[in-house]
Amino acid sequence: MGRNKFSQHEIDIIGKLLRRKNAGTRFQQKMIRHQLRVNFEFNISDFNVQGKAFGEEELHEAIKRGAIQILDDATIAAMKEKRARDKARDEAAKEQEAIDNRATDWKEAMKQWEEYQKEN
Repeated sequence: MGRNKFSQHEIDIIGKLLRRKNAGTRFQQKMIRHQLRVNFEFNISDFNVQGKAFGEEELHEAIKRGAIQILDDATIAAMKEKRARDKARDEAAKEQEAIDNRATDWKEAMKQWEEYQKEN
């Protein structure tokens, strides 16, 4: 599941991308869906009716029914910062757990390799 809270600026860009998606080829549609997921954490499947195309009109309907909320830019920026911190914390915990389970510490191995390369 992606986000359901966006700034007005993000909604404007998402709307433009959805217009392009519905007018594009299959490959273009795939690339636009990827952009929506990666750049905005926007998953069409979170808001659409199964089997029905999702476009700008459906985006505005989702906003009207409250499935998508529009917040101010500062709130969205703070939310993104928190998600990034949480993701970094989770990744660090995952790395430490792997090291504790005797996995190779790739960062340490890379450091040793670079030192070896400098010496030789």
